[in-house]
Amino acid sequence: MPYHQKRYENVIASQGREKTYNLMEYLQPPKNGLYRCRLVYTISHDANIPHAIDVTYHKYEKRVIQSLKIVHDDTIEYFYKSKNRDTLEKLFSQRGEGDDILIIKNNLVTDTSSANIALYSEGIWITPKNPLLKGTTRARLLDEGKIIEADIEVGTLQNFTKVALLNAMIDFDILDTCEFLV
Repeated sequence: MPYHQKRYENVIASQGREKTYNLMEYLQPPKNGLYRCRLVYTISHDANIPHAIDVTYHKYEKRVIQSLKIVHDDTIEYFYKSKNRDTLEKLFSQRGEGDDILIIKNNLVTDTSSANIALYSEGIWITPKNPLLKGTTRARLLDEGKIIEADIEVGTLQNFTKVALLNAMIDFDILDTCEFLV
């Protein structure tokens, strides 16, 4: 939760606002089952109007990922989680036979459509230095020293022996099998 709180506060600050709330006070998850919590904060153009927070819960089923289709987009930007995922959905539609996509920007690995990525080589887990979104699980694992940041060129993917996807729902999910599709 501290990483989600920090991300929320950074977004609010990026909009020139100071007032933030404790997100824990807004959370009342269902008692049974696995759910993804979606927090949407709406910021008015009028600085005198406080931002609103809307919380919804959605049943969560983990997707099985065994292949990632490599897609290129040198202009994509996704600094903050957003309801507008049009560009990500457009890229995801190019996955063909792939279970998900691996987005390449300026010849560098960034993220999948819904998770940060880490690649394993010679005893080290490496995550892209410049992902599209600096996720909360990624931030925590960096702070814990479990992963390190580095630029990963698309041409070096064959040098890695393991792939892990990371986000708040799946934590650090090492894939049993992962094929990169060109």
